[in-house]
Amino acid sequence: MAAIDSKDIHKIIVACDAGMGSSVMLASTLKKQLKGTGVTVEHTPVNSIPEDADVVVCHTGLAARAKAAAPGKPLVSFQIFLGDPAVTKLVNTIKNGGTVDA
Repeated sequence: MAAIDSKDIHKIIVACDAGMGSSVMLASTLKKQLKGTGVTVEHTPVNSIPEDADVVVCHTGLAARAKAAAPGKPLVSFQIFLGDPAVTKLVNTIKNGGTVDA
């Protein structure tokens, strides 16, 4: 299980598969929620997660592929695109300090 301290998170990748737009909405929401924290949020296909990603966020159905594409990176998987507790916890940890272990 990978872990990272919130102060070391600079780039979050929202990984997607089908390009249906739901993950784009999530990335946009995360950008707004993390505005002013210095954390950037980018949206990429699950098979193209960049090396400089600090945390990967993806739907539970893509978690195995995301782990394979970005081994060793903390992975936050969620069930619902907006308002998922796992994503809310990530945002709160970045804002308030702590460790993201996923």
